[in-house]
Amino acid sequence: MVFSKIISYFVALLERSNFDIIYLAWLWTLFKPLCIALLTLFLLPAIILLFMYGSSLFCLIYKHWNRLKAAYSEDLWYGAIKTLAVFWELQATIWHGYEVEGLENIPSEGPALIVFYHATLPLDFYYVFAKIWLYRNRRVRVVADKFVFKIPGLATLLEALEIQPATSAMCKLMLEEGHILAVSPGGVREALFGDQNYQLIWKERKGFAKVAIDAKAPIIPMFTKNCREVVRAMTIGRRFLSYIYEKTRLPLVPIYGIFPVKMITYLGEPIPYDPEVTPDVLAQQVKTRIEKMIETHQRRPGSITRAFLDRFTKNSKQN
Repeated sequence: MVFSKIISYFVALLERSNFDIIYLAWLWTLFKPLCIALLTLFLLPAIILLFMYGSSLFCLIYKHWNRLKAAYSEDLWYGAIKTLAVFWELQATIWHGYEVEGLENIPSEGPALIVFYHATLPLDFYYVFAKIWLYRNRRVRVVADKFVFKIPGLATLLEALEIQPATSAMCKLMLEEGHILAVSPGGVREALFGDQNYQLIWKERKGFAKVAIDAKAPIIPMFTKNCREVVRAMTIGRRFLSYIYEKTRLPLVPIYGIFPVKMITYLGEPIPYDPEVTPDVLAQQVKTRIEKMIETHQRRPGSITRAFLDRFTKNSKQN
């Protein structure tokens, strides 16, 4: 009698377990698209963020590990930046099939000003920074908005990359010292409030042109294909968030993505220093050159799906 009850119990348990498995399978089929969407929208950006903080942590460890050697080293951060450049190039190659065209336009010595279109998240700049460092043996200096220096946890990385506040005096000093400097006249405004038509949002900014003329440095225009398809900014409430940004300079627009789309950075031919050219004229020349690069290389409006498919086509430069 007892044995019969035990058998009945196990049969009922197996039947219930089978039902639970079928029910869980049905739930997974139902919610799988939502899970994949959440993974794409939130987990991948978190991974890139962790990668950036990991880079900062690496620099911090490297700094303390080499503290005693620093007095005898020409550059404390040389090995760290070289190592990070390899990591960033590897990540760019695997995730985006990243390429650079026009790397030969980067001078082997002397100053140059790279002017680039600002994507939602400027991953393309990190990638081209790595390429120039590894294959042209030049370190690209960069300036950033003040809010960047207030982000917790990135101080050591900013120190290692020698990122400075975006002022005309600092830009001029870097160029006069013979460095390659990269700036984006569109800045955060272009990053967060641009769209898939890739229009430049420079307003009346021409300080970069005056700095280049004062430092007698050539300007190298730069654009990266599909850079806005990698990470996108939310469009909900954009007008209100734009108003908040203009009043407070707080970049409150949510972003999502890190999609594995094809990326190609184009470095245009340098615009040489000409003492007869005014800042207004030079700024317009640079703007026209970048707009031409966008027109030539970028599909508009941008498409994440087609940008991803570009990775599997031999000629993905246009349409």
